[in-house]
Amino acid sequence: MAGKDDSTPAASTAAPSGLQRLKGALDSLLVVDVFVVIAGALWFGMAVLLHSQQIEAPLRLFQQLWEPLFTPAIGLLMAAALLSGALGWWQRRGQR
Repeated sequence: MAGKDDSTPAASTAAPSGLQRLKGALDSLLVVDVFVVIAGALWFGMAVLLHSQQIEAPLRLFQQLWEPLFTPAIGLLMAAALLSGALGWWQRRGQR
């Protein structure tokens, strides 16, 4: 038929399922989380260097943000890594 393109799969035009949207949102959250952890590590390194020069404010602020921001961010990253490893193991186990 003229004008009809049969080369595109039907799945590409369908709206993403709720599970796919949830996975996409979690992936985005984890990307942001990785950058928060990396920024925290860089900030800590810079704060330690400044502390050696008797500039205390960056290290003091880092210490204040450690518990409410960086600890949960690192925990979320570690939990995601463990969950990803466990799911990969489970999938490989199921293919045998």
